[in-house]
Amino acid sequence: MPPTSRPLRKLGFLTIGLFDGADPGRGHESTLGIIELGEQLGFDSAWVRHRHLQYGISSPVAVLAAASQRTRRIELGTAVIPLGWENPLRLAEDLATVDILLGGRLNPGVSVGPPMHYDQVKEALYPDTADAEDFGYERVRRLLDLVRGEPATDFSGVEGFEVFSDRVQPHSPGLGRRMWYGGGSLRSAQWAGEHGMNFLTSSVVKAEESEDFAGIQLSHIRAFRAHHPDGDRARVSQGLVVIPTDSASPEQRAKYTAYVEKRTPRTVTPQGPARMMFAPDIVGTSAEIAERLHAHAAFQEVDEVAFALPFSFEHADYVQILTDIATRLGPALGWQAAT
Repeated sequence: MPPTSRPLRKLGFLTIGLFDGADPGRGHESTLGIIELGEQLGFDSAWVRHRHLQYGISSPVAVLAAASQRTRRIELGTAVIPLGWENPLRLAEDLATVDILLGGRLNPGVSVGPPMHYDQVKEALYPDTADAEDFGYERVRRLLDLVRGEPATDFSGVEGFEVFSDRVQPHSPGLGRRMWYGGGSLRSAQWAGEHGMNFLTSSVVKAEESEDFAGIQLSHIRAFRAHHPDGDRARVSQGLVVIPTDSASPEQRAKYTAYVEKRTPRTVTPQGPARMMFAPDIVGTSAEIAERLHAHAAFQEVDEVAFALPFSFEHADYVQILTDIATRLGPALGWQAAT
């Protein structure tokens, strides 16, 4: 292992939870099964994506509530909940409830910005306030305050037979320290650090200072820690798509290679007006992937990862990929399975 790389301390994975619109139960059951498998393999965390008006997980908090009853150790997170779709007070209640059910294992990740295709959905989402909604960092700050136990109202006490609290109930005392921000810009990294959050850096970043993905991601990690009260000890989790092929069948290897080749052109230059850079997917044996990661400038400064599972594979493919990550790639990165 190159001396510049830290041994991997926490290994996680991320799934989108795709399903067939004609049979959504099967897809959700597959997602829960994958999370259970992750715990059995010793992963430290499992994360779910968030997709509205698509055939993916639209309610990650509900899915993780179900997973709370089928797991005992693994940490569960969201990567990420776009707050433009959420009321911070209601979301704070849901997050605290699931964290209580999990015994303090929830890691909520959030992001800001207007909902995707906002002009087409705003009348359904915010029919009376569409043009007045604030989709910036203030929405995150409100959520943080509520999760951390700040008052939500100036009223509390007994009214008749009912008892009212001035803060979100249930209150989960440790949840505020496990809030994550999913950011792809220097400003987001700095804001997350200033507000004492943890930082999720994924396979998509904004090309602000260069067009070198690893270098951009590294600058975000350093900006976050420079503004965080915990400095270099502030938690950062890196998310990249890795596809180990150690135990894959020839058919799976061919499918994985075709998947990566199809997605590679978008990684060459910044995409769209926002100049978003996409990380190349990494496919190969665990030894080959480990070598590439050890040479990755941003990976060298983290000791937590949440590797993203490809979007459109089958359940058996995910089983093979997760098994190879846990039994071969993780150890090659210095990680030891949880017990």
